[in-house]
Amino acid sequence: MRSEQELNAALDKYADMVRRLCVLHLKSTADTEDVFQTVFMKYMMHTSDFESEEHEKAWLIRVTMNACKDLLRSFFHSRTVSLDTLTDQIYGPSLENQDVLEAVFALPEKYRRVVYLHYYEGYTAPQIGSILGKNVNTVYTLLTRSRKLLRHTLGEKADEE
Repeated sequence: MRSEQELNAALDKYADMVRRLCVLHLKSTADTEDVFQTVFMKYMMHTSDFESEEHEKAWLIRVTMNACKDLLRSFFHSRTVSLDTLTDQIYGPSLENQDVLEAVFALPEKYRRVVYLHYYEGYTAPQIGSILGKNVNTVYTLLTRSRKLLRHTLGEKADEE
């Protein structure tokens, strides 16, 4: 088990990254907080040493993605509706949702992951390939397709305004 100092250092370094990843996948503040706690509890209980800071960061990214997937597949989550979704259904989506981040959220999950890791975390395609367990050429293809989808989506939104 890790010490409180190690946990605090990891929280200082990686809390924002883990939260952004959670929001990107879950699109819910409450679910994000749940997964955030789960990830750092797993970090606290993880006894092996990390080879480097990059290894530690990649481990946290992988654990976060897996925890998000687990939550999305859970019985409880599949049987509930978020308050944000309910509010949007009643009052309609707010005008603030027409930005790049929302366009990224609208992408299918396989595209969202590579876009996030590349543009928000600064990973290269080979690094993303090793994190996600995908071929480097697959990562390049996913990035190209996601850019095309984003251009199309953001182009339509610009035409509407």
